[in-house]
Amino acid sequence: MSVPAAFDQDSRVYDRLVGLNPGYHAHLRRSAAAIPPQARRVLDAGCGTGASTRAVLMAVPHARIEAVDASAGMLTEARRKRWPDTVAFTHSRIEDLGEAGITGPFDAIFAAYLVRNLPEPDETLVALRKLLRPGGTLVVHEYSVADSRAARLVWTVVCWLVIIPLGRLFSGNAALYRYLWRSVLRFDGVRALSARLRRAGFAAVRTQTMTGWQRGIVHTFTAEAP
Repeated sequence: MSVPAAFDQDSRVYDRLVGLNPGYHAHLRRSAAAIPPQARRVLDAGCGTGASTRAVLMAVPHARIEAVDASAGMLTEARRKRWPDTVAFTHSRIEDLGEAGITGPFDAIFAAYLVRNLPEPDETLVALRKLLRPGGTLVVHEYSVADSRAARLVWTVVCWLVIIPLGRLFSGNAALYRYLWRSVLRFDGVRALSARLRRAGFAAVRTQTMTGWQRGIVHTFTAEAP
C-alpha cells in the first residue's frame, strides 16, 4: 500500500476521525511542549492536515514553521485552515526535502506519527539530524507498543472495535486503518526506537508516555543533535 496515496484518499475525513480520539490534540501539544521555547525555526516533518503544526505553533508561537508532508490531499486540508504568515506548507517526501528547497539549520524538528511510516527510517533520521543546528532538538511523537504485551492488546482491541469500524464508516474503506493497526504492532518498541535514534547520531535521548488510554501506547521521544 502506498502510504501517501492512502492518506490522500482519506484526507477529507481524517480530522473528523482523529477528533473522536480522546486526548489526540492534547497529546500532540504535550509532545510539542518539548520544543525549546527559544526555537526560532522549526520543521514539522509529516504535518498531515496540520494538527501537529497547530501544536508546534502553540508551543513556539514566534517561530518560523516549515510544515512538510508527502500527501497532497492532507496538505490541501491543512491549507484550508487559518495560519499566520510564519507558517508555510510544502508538498514533499521527507526524504526529498533538499529537492523541495527545505534546508537547515533548524532549531527543532517535530515528527508526529512519521518515523513508523518511513521506508528507510535510519537514513532519514540521519538526514533530519543534519538539518538541525548543533544542540538542536528532535521531538518524535509516535506509537510504540512492542515492549508491552498489555499495550499491544489494548491497541488491537481499540483498533478492531473502534478505529477500523469508524474508518470504514467515515471513508467507505478501512485499508488505511488496518494498515495503522499492523504498522504499530510491527514498529519499534521504546527501547528499540531510542537505540535507533542513538545510531542516527542523536544524543540525550529521553522518553515519556502519554496519559489516558494511550498510556504505554503513544510516547514522546526527545533527542539532541551533537
